[in-house]
Amino acid sequence: MEFCNRPIASRSRFSEVAQSRCHCRKGHLGECEEFPFLAHLRVVNRQLAEKIKRDATMTTGAAWKSTDAGPNRILRWVMELSDEQLLDYGIVMSQLKPGVVAKLREKAADYDSCILVAAKLTWLAYQMENAPKPPIDIQDYLEELFGPMIEGSTVCVICRLPLDYNLFSAAARGKAAIETCHKNPRMHNPDNVGFGHRECNIAQGAKSLSEFYDWIDDILSRVDENEL
Repeated sequence: MEFCNRPIASRSRFSEVAQSRCHCRKGHLGECEEFPFLAHLRVVNRQLAEKIKRDATMTTGAAWKSTDAGPNRILRWVMELSDEQLLDYGIVMSQLKPGVVAKLREKAADYDSCILVAAKLTWLAYQMENAPKPPIDIQDYLEELFGPMIEGSTVCVICRLPLDYNLFSAAARGKAAIETCHKNPRMHNPDNVGFGHRECNIAQGAKSLSEFYDWIDDILSRVDENEL
């Protein structure tokens, strides 16, 4: 698909790092939009639309900013800048704990990848059990990027059980039942992302899926041995 790619004005202090651009189809009518594929979800489930945009474009972090925890959220493409360049934005990496620095650097991704991650997550959300049906123009847009949409085909990236769209509204103590997951936590691109149960995502932790499954296999092997 060819995008419009016209620049979109932004008040972000990081606009010089990556210019916001229109991702409507090239030659579209009407106003330019950075996330046109989220237009319907903004109406029927604004919280989910905001989650998809946030998870696709921002790093994760503590609930507050501190010298120990570091920035609570920051644009992923900003984390591609060098320590010296980050000083211009008031981010002093040398003051953060090594573990925090490593986590922030692992979450880095270029602007284009982040936009496509948001589109991929939207494509997956619409294919969950009990998901709303997208308008035909958005469905065509997403299918051109990622392929046919099949109702009820979205599964947890980790345990592979089907995911129900209604779980997005099921939260315990502010924690969502469905989270954005990565097959490899150190890569952020559309081929590597999906949704998963919160419990599964916590269990996977910092391991890649292959590392996690090997870990589970080792545990089951030891259980089998002890039961003999």
